[in-house]
Amino acid sequence: MGGSALDKEPNATKPTSAKAQQAKRAFTTVELALELPFTIVGAMVLGGVLGYLLDYRFHTGRAFTLILGGMGFIAGLREVIRRLT
Repeated sequence: MGGSALDKEPNATKPTSAKAQQAKRAFTTVELALELPFTIVGAMVLGGVLGYLLDYRFHTGRAFTLILGGMGFIAGLREVIRRLT
């Protein structure tokens, strides 16, 4: 009786063309360029929010917000550098 489409093996040994490889590299580059700003901003915002919550809890003004926001910025920057190298 013929098998279903799930029974057939995909052709995994099919060579990819140079254009396909170039398109994949371009897509990866664009993906990285769109992701990196969110990495820095996300880390900084997360640190700032945690700092704000600690400041609110312990009534310390803006000390924790500035410290943890700065640490978040540094952590985000380190992550961006790690991904680019």
